[in-house]
Amino acid sequence: MAKKKVSARNKQVESLSSAELYRLAKKREQEEMRKTLEANKEKLKELRTKRREMIAAHRKELAKIDREISRLSGKSAGGKRGSITDAVLKIIGDAGQISTSDLKAALKKKGVVVGNLSQTLAYLKRQGRVTSPARAIYKLAK
Repeated sequence: MAKKKVSARNKQVESLSSAELYRLAKKREQEEMRKTLEANKEKLKELRTKRREMIAAHRKELAKIDREISRLSGKSAGGKRGSITDAVLKIIGDAGQISTSDLKAALKKKGVVVGNLSQTLAYLKRQGRVTSPARAIYKLAK
């Protein structure tokens, strides 16, 4: 009988040397690790997509709740920065000179929240956009 050369793959497990068994085990371990990593990549991709969708839905729900809170509390919708400052400057400009109580009334009439009016007026004074010729009286700076 002629002897054939037999590779480690074709040999029976019992006939493999310890070094061949070790190499075969390492190779199989690497293949399994690669397959696991590929499967994990797909799972990660799916989970990240699902997370993005959940965050988007959550933000929409939060915005809806915030709008309802604003509507019920009487605060101006949109929460625009500077809208109070712009409204104060417009009212003072139209009046020429105005007291804080009249200014509050005019702002309330426009639907602008006046909870931080004193801070807004102090800010405008520091910026040099408004002056105060008397206590609680304001006019535009020249």
